[in-house]
Amino acid sequence: MANNYFSNYSQSRFLANSSQMSGGIQLPLSTQIAPKSRVPSSKHFSTSLSSGSDRSSTKEKTSNGSSPDGSEPHPLRNTWVFWFRQQRTPGNKLISYEEGIKKISAFASVESFWSLWTHLAPPSALQPTTDYLLFHDGVRRPVWEDPVNISGGKWIIRLKKGVADRIWEDLVLAVLGDQFNECRQVEENGGGEEVAANWEDGSDSGAELPEICGCTISVRQSEDIISLWNRSDGDVKVREKIRDTIRRVLHLPTSTIMEYKSNNDSMQDKSSFRNSAIDRTPLS
Repeated sequence: MANNYFSNYSQSRFLANSSQMSGGIQLPLSTQIAPKSRVPSSKHFSTSLSSGSDRSSTKEKTSNGSSPDGSEPHPLRNTWVFWFRQQRTPGNKLISYEEGIKKISAFASVESFWSLWTHLAPPSALQPTTDYLLFHDGVRRPVWEDPVNISGGKWIIRLKKGVADRIWEDLVLAVLGDQFNECRQVEENGGGEEVAANWEDGSDSGAELPEICGCTISVRQSEDIISLWNRSDGDVKVREKIRDTIRRVLHLPTSTIMEYKSNNDSMQDKSSFRNSAIDRTPLS
C-alpha cells in the first residue's frame, strides 16, 4: 500500500493506555495503568458510551441488565466473542494453533463492548506471532474447520508496522456496527424479486447468522495482517460486496492490494496467508 496513506495512522491513540506484554501466553488486558475514558471516533456506531461518571455507572448493572438510572443497554445484532492466540509458551516452545487460542470474553451490547475494548492492549503492544480474533458466537472455535467457517474464506490486507491500531479498530467497529449487513447471498422469492437469504443460527442466541463470521489481526515480525472472514466462499458477488465495503469503511487508497483465500485452500496448505489470490480490481 502507499506509504503516504499509512503515515496518517502511525500515531496510535492507544499507546498511553497499554502495558507491555511478557514473553509467555497472557491475556492482553492492560492492568498497570487505569484505562482512560475514550469517546469512539468511528461513525459505525450510532450509540456510544459517555465518559467519566456515566461510564462507571454503566458497570453497575442490576439483575435485569439495566443501569441503576433505568437506561437499557444497546444490544448488538449478534453476540460476539474475543479470542487471543500466541504461538509460543513461556518457555518459548512452539505450540499448535488450537493450543494457543484463549477465549477473552463475550459481549452482546455496545456498552459491554466498550467496557472490554478499553482494557485490551492494542496490536502495537503485542509481541510477534500473536493474534486477536473476533467471531460471532455461532462460531464455536475460530478455526477453518468450524462448521460455520469451513465453506467460507477471508479477505486479507497486509499492513506495514506501526499502522495497525486504528485500522483494526475501524474494522472491528464496522463488523459490530452492521456495515457488512448487505453483504449476503440473495434468493429470488415467488415474485421474482431478490431477497436476502436467511441462515439458521447454530448458537444459543437464536439470532440470524451474518455472512461475516469474524475478523482477525495477526501481529508478525515485519508486518501486521488483518483479515475478514466470510461464510460463503463460492458466491463471487458476495465476496465482491465485502471487498468493496472493506475499501469504503477503511478508506483504503486506490493502490491497496487485497488478497482472498478460501478456508478449504488454507486447510490444504496449512496456511492462512500463503498462496492467496491477489485482487487488483480498481476502485470504481
